[in-house]
Amino acid sequence: MSGFGRYLAAALAGRFASEGMGMAVVLLAVERTGSAAYGAFVLTAWLAPHVLAAPLAGAAAARTRRPRFFHVGALAGFTAAVATLAVLLGRAPMPLVLAVAVLGGSCGPMVTGGLSSLVTGLVPAGAGRDRAYGWDASTYNGAAVTAPAAVSLAASLGSAAPAMAVLAGSGALAAGLAATLPYEDPRAGGPKAGPRAGLGAGLAALWRVRELRAVTSATTVAFVGVGALTTTSVLLAEGLGSPGAGGVLMTAFAVGALAGSLTLGRMTAVEPGVLVRWALAGTGAALAAAAFTPSVAATAALFAVAGVCDGPLLTATLRIRSEHAPAEVRTQVFTLGAGLKVTAASAGAALVGFAADAPAWTLLTGIAGLQLAAALLHVVTAAREPGPSSAAPVVTAPSEGSATAPAGRRIPGGP
Repeated sequence: MSGFGRYLAAALAGRFASEGMGMAVVLLAVERTGSAAYGAFVLTAWLAPHVLAAPLAGAAAARTRRPRFFHVGALAGFTAAVATLAVLLGRAPMPLVLAVAVLGGSCGPMVTGGLSSLVTGLVPAGAGRDRAYGWDASTYNGAAVTAPAAVSLAASLGSAAPAMAVLAGSGALAAGLAATLPYEDPRAGGPKAGPRAGLGAGLAALWRVRELRAVTSATTVAFVGVGALTTTSVLLAEGLGSPGAGGVLMTAFAVGALAGSLTLGRMTAVEPGVLVRWALAGTGAALAAAAFTPSVAATAALFAVAGVCDGPLLTATLRIRSEHAPAEVRTQVFTLGAGLKVTAASAGAALVGFAADAPAWTLLTGIAGLQLAAALLHVVTAAREPGPSSAAPVVTAPSEGSATAPAGRRIPGGP
């Protein structure tokens, strides 16, 4: 198996474990304590550290002279936390369980954006790398489809504890595969490499580089809506007379997103910024239409269309980060971007909880509006200003791995 093939296997295994945690934690909490709220508290502790840990993880990955040890160690820590929660949840004191969840969640950015940052060093620049990011994006969507289903099946056969064991095993597989990948020393390059990037360098790059600022702000706004979509789908299904069909709607969205990432996401001839705008606009339009359908079947069909439109968004986002993030802070940019999206989704989930008494169609309309607003925000933020660029000077720097950045590409000095 090629290095990129092993990477895809590792990414799918790690993200399978990550995507399954939400359902597994809640199911296990209900089984052992009878309280879904207990599981919600643990899940919050798992998700909360993402945005705070992202810059730390990215900076540490950029500074370490042993990147293999760092990446594998992060995946191993993630796996150990999953396994420990499977044992302690509902049995040990709550503060201890929450502490384990916080530690495991702190490794989360390396499972998402941290892994994606490795693609640059595995695939040379060009159309091949663009296609590689399409495959990378499909691992997120594939995990989103399969992990909840696998967890539900394992739990239905007896207990949620085996479901957690499956997730821990998947995380262990990811760590083992990651140990076999080729790594470059991110600090190599001698005096030409310049000073080491500090903790704020990745955040500075997200703000100073127009393309990074545009895609980060747009996807963060969009993910406030995405975070609210699961609860809204349940409420929408109840309003249509099928209380148990909320999962059907989300499965339709996830399957559509997988299809979109494998088809539209591989359109390397389309400029990624254009793909971002159309993906957001298409998702918003489809969800807006779904708010007014008379049946679950019609709603599921439109959720699938929304998913197809959403599918290429992640591919385009990864391409933009790869092309415009400077090599010395690339991992920070990937982990920060992922952390901000997870945090935005968490905020969306909390907001819809407060508004759960509102008609479901109004909630879905609001989610659609956020997607359309995000598309408009990207248009405005990505627009080139007249006169000198506000970004950093034009320089060239080696990318991670053997490929070098094309001459003249803007790589400023600062997921």
